[in-house]
Amino acid sequence: MPLSEHEQRAFEQIERSLAEDPKFASAVRATDPRIHARRRLVLAVLVVIVGLGLVVFGTVNDLLPLGAGGFLVMLAGAAFAMQTQRRAKNPTLHAVDGTASRSTRRRSSLIDRLEERWRRRPEGNR
Repeated sequence: MPLSEHEQRAFEQIERSLAEDPKFASAVRATDPRIHARRRLVLAVLVVIVGLGLVVFGTVNDLLPLGAGGFLVMLAGAAFAMQTQRRAKNPTLHAVDGTASRSTRRRSSLIDRLEERWRRRPEGNR
């Protein structure tokens, strides 16, 4: 739905005033979720590479515990990367001044999700 002329002028005025506020601009730049997601993904890839290096080093030097530890490090890095991708798809909004707490939405359990899917299933497929 398009904005009326009055709303469009008010919107442009708000944009100009926000662009002129250096504190607001730096806060918005510092909290860009895409930048944080990219950093987390790079960190996850580095952790996976370090884990792979530990696996190879442990295998070559016949150190089974080191190889197993490297595998666990790789697994943790992959899990971290998957979590980062999931967060990037569903970012949470925060206050600009950083005072807002993290989302308090309760995560549904597996049973709750399965029950919800069961309720939403098509009734004609019996």
